[in-house]
Amino acid sequence: MTDPILRMRGITKTFPGVKALQDVNLSVRRGEIHAICGENGAGKSTLMKVLSGVYPHGSHEGETVFDGEPCRFGGIRDSENAGIVIIHQELALCPQLSIAENIFLGNERASRGLIDWNRTNHEAAGLMRRVGLRESPVTQVADIGVGKQQLVEIAKALSKEVRLLILDEPTAALNDEDSAHLLDLLRGLRHEGITCVIISHKLNEIIAIADSITILRDGRTIDTLDMTGGGVTEDQIISGMVGRDLEHRFPPHEPQIGEEVLRIEDWTVHSPAQPDRKVVSGAHLSLRKGEIVGLAGLMGAGRTELAMSVFGRAYGVNISGRIYKYGEQIEIRTVQDAIRHGLAYATEDRKRYGLNLIEDIRRNVSAAGLGKLGRRGWVNENEEYQVAEGFRKSMNIKAPSVLSVVGKLSGGNQQKVVLSKWIFTDPDVLILDEPTRGIDVGAKYEIYTIINRLADEGKAVLVISSELPELLGVCDRIYTLAAGRVTGELLRRDATQERLMHHMTMGQE
Repeated sequence: MTDPILRMRGITKTFPGVKALQDVNLSVRRGEIHAICGENGAGKSTLMKVLSGVYPHGSHEGETVFDGEPCRFGGIRDSENAGIVIIHQELALCPQLSIAENIFLGNERASRGLIDWNRTNHEAAGLMRRVGLRESPVTQVADIGVGKQQLVEIAKALSKEVRLLILDEPTAALNDEDSAHLLDLLRGLRHEGITCVIISHKLNEIIAIADSITILRDGRTIDTLDMTGGGVTEDQIISGMVGRDLEHRFPPHEPQIGEEVLRIEDWTVHSPAQPDRKVVSGAHLSLRKGEIVGLAGLMGAGRTELAMSVFGRAYGVNISGRIYKYGEQIEIRTVQDAIRHGLAYATEDRKRYGLNLIEDIRRNVSAAGLGKLGRRGWVNENEEYQVAEGFRKSMNIKAPSVLSVVGKLSGGNQQKVVLSKWIFTDPDVLILDEPTRGIDVGAKYEIYTIINRLADEGKAVLVISSELPELLGVCDRIYTLAAGRVTGELLRRDATQERLMHHMTMGQE
């Protein structure tokens, strides 16, 4: 794999007031899996948009050569005709169309202006077998999960005779099983001679699958690492990404733990889709002032279901159990009740449930606490602006002003807006569901610092995370959940990944 299929030299891309890429160089060998790593805002996606024609020739400087031919793409159609296909993090599928229709959308199997449905479904079935999809080609995309939707996107790329496949954060929204299947598929494509470029924040996956890694920082190429010989560590990659050695992935913290704030007893929740099935069964946990408590569990263990049901019964039916705050039993039947009793819940899916992506920072920060800004039904916009500006500074939200649209911020900065929204409600208890999902290591460190600060202010914090090292690095105490039941409770000093996994698999088949 010494023959380069792609060379990008001196790529510079400027937006008004921002130089997103500056003299970037990239060389990708034929038939390899090449990873691009960097913090949010490093220029990874911008570089791939230059390559794929999203930013057309003439809108940037530099030279791109693909398979020996200079590239002057005027749009995505030109790059796809050359065999370069990009799959964005936000999947471009039509939910109401079938899998087959999505695969050939814009590339229809037609004769004399009419779609040949037999040929469409037959060829789609063949492509689906290649990517490991067993559904019928006529199945609606809305009826399959995100992991399978990723496979539909790859099948769609294969239908265009792809030679260079670009995947932007392909496993960000996938569970462990779907992620493993996708990585295996990429290995299979490599054996078929298809070159892949993958952008990901999951460094363990990158190390497991990549043949080469190019590191970007602040729009510049920092280094290219050859992974075929082994010996490259996550710390080495992180050092290149953030420009400093991270001796500690987690900021130091000395907890000041006080009285019990919240206690949940015998909490049981049934599935809305199957009311006879318990998704949480007899759960119990407690949170104390100034304490960061973790909740660990495998996919489907009931972590999010537990959190959402406690937060104003936002999930579940036939909910039973007791909630105590400062020793007194309280009733929480709505989200408004939860906020009134000092609870806050930052969802794991910030883009879908946590933020209004087409609104600005100011409106998102004030959304959950408008009552604090209202006078006789009117919002004091000057006060709203000042509150949001205060959070922009204290949370180090990287944006020109609080009037910046949230959808244009990086993942880490979006997460800071979510936290600001809930901190503004002045809660006693913060439930943070996957607080660092989809953000880079530098932004993660900032989020951990904010969590520590909240605990130091006397908040009780519950952190739900799929990353065991994160729970071990941040939490003072950790509960484990398996099949909806609390199976263990470990102090930080006693917890290891092995012990946590043992408790997380108790009762699992």
